Amino acid sequence: MANNAKVRPLSNRELAAFCTQSALLLHSGISAAEGLSMMIQDSDDADGRTILSEALARCELGEPLSAGLAATGAFPQYLLDMAAIGEESGRLDEVMEALAAYYDREEALHGAIRSAVRYPLVMIGMMVVVLGVLLARVLPVFNEVFLQLGAQPGGISLSILQIGQGFSRYSAVLLAIVVAAAAFGLWCAYTKKGRAVWAKLSAGRVLGSRKLASTIASARFASGMSLMLASGLDTDKSLTMVRRLVQDSTAQKKIDLCRKLMEEGQNFGDALVAAGLFRGVYARMLTIGFRTGNADAVMRQLAEHYQEEADAAVSRTVSMIEPTLVAVFSILIGFILLSVMLPLASLMSSMG
Repeated sequence: MANNAKVRPLSNRELAAFCTQSALLLHSGISAAEGLSMMIQDSDDADGRTILSEALARCELGEPLSAGLAATGAFPQYLLDMAAIGEESGRLDEVMEALAAYYDREEALHGAIRSAVRYPLVMIGMMVVVLGVLLARVLPVFNEVFLQLGAQPGGISLSILQIGQGFSRYSAVLLAIVVAAAAFGLWCAYTKKGRAVWAKLSAGRVLGSRKLASTIASARFASGMSLMLASGLDTDKSLTMVRRLVQDSTAQKKIDLCRKLMEEGQNFGDALVAAGLFRGVYARMLTIGFRTGNADAVMRQLAEHYQEEADAAVSRTVSMIEPTLVAVFSILIGFILLSVMLPLASLMSSMG
């Protein structure tokens, strides 16, 4: 048996690829065990073959695919739960196909979040380095010039030169702080636990935007519900499972309100709208979808729409952040240099 403690969890991209292959094989009438055997033969990745071999060994003993995947420790609980539901309902191929689409959307969402966090961090990091070099290396040179000339700048110029001396004295400590902050930012952007920590620290905002965070949460909710409804899962259990997928606390409260409204007698579609999970034209689309029996298809369309909105919002936000950061740091650096150079120029002219 594989040691699950050492198994690396599969990424969303890898999960989407696995689910796509599984759906194709199951659609073709190939059993789960035969399908796993074929995937092992086609795999070029040693870790992937190890994971699939562990699952295959369980399936060859007569266990279902969900149990085999669970034994590897590489698959998320959500996928395992949905696979078990597909096996019980006899719709495993459809469930795997829906899971593939779900993880493709998750990868796109995570990509948007990574872009939203990474680019500003890189910009800020580069500008902090430039500012640090200016304060720690350039300003002390000006200070030496003033000392050699026997002059003492006053006011803001003196304060800035003293700050530069402090930066020069503690540059190693400040560099360590910058590196630690950058490492923390990367951890928040690229790990599941890090994203959860950042969500708490930022009060559920993405790049300071509550609206962007809400759009991403709506995309994740619609994507998850599309999969649940397509799998034939009852609405109460669907909401329970999808609540675990939505990390946004505001969206989780709306899901709780939706369940409460359903307990009070409202139908599922009306409860979703009343709880504020969907608004405007999306709410009308959802209402029509439930009335016509196409709720899963409408949810899938909503997930795609929200994904497009999230991508566009991230692009707009990042495009606004870049010139803002450049302007702020340019003004700051210009102010520092002028506050030192103008007194020096005045001193030199008076001596001349």
